[in-house]
Amino acid sequence: MDTVMLEPSLYTVKAVLILDNDGERLYAKYYDDTYPSVKEQKAFEKNIFSKTHRTDSEIALLEGLTVVYKSNIDLFFYVVGSSHENELMLMAVLNCLFDSLSQMLRKNVERRALLENMEGLFLAVDEIVDGGVILESDPQQVVHRVALRGEDVPYSEQTVTQKASFLLQVLQSAKEQIKWSLLR
Repeated sequence: MDTVMLEPSLYTVKAVLILDNDGERLYAKYYDDTYPSVKEQKAFEKNIFSKTHRTDSEIALLEGLTVVYKSNIDLFFYVVGSSHENELMLMAVLNCLFDSLSQMLRKNVERRALLENMEGLFLAVDEIVDGGVILESDPQQVVHRVALRGEDVPYSEQTVTQKASFLLQVLQSAKEQIKWSLLR
């Protein structure tokens, strides 16, 4: 009996999906060509939803893939990996995503709030997984980085309050520099 040894790989995540309670895609990011066309992706999402939306478990083996999932109010969160992937690693990604969104949406993780903060969702997923490689599993770090990236709004698109806050910071910094130069 031959045992096939698989080379360890950093590419652990094949997809991150968020579906609504009708199984419709709200967010989907695929990291490889397992499902190359949108039609194949939607068929997979329909299959995954039909197999998981009425169960209380957190893991499924489906179409040769390991799927970990969680539901909350009217959302279903999925992280997909290969059949030989460590479920705990995939679950860490899922929990990090959910906990990050929970903090960003002030514990209001539901469809409407998510749709109003899609930019935050995109940034959070990009902080957690890049090209299928897990980068971060600490929701505090993800939320912090998303907040920093959210502050990189072009000056012309900032609100009056944001501009005033920025100017106050600049003035405070200049004041400190002048104070230190006079004390020398």
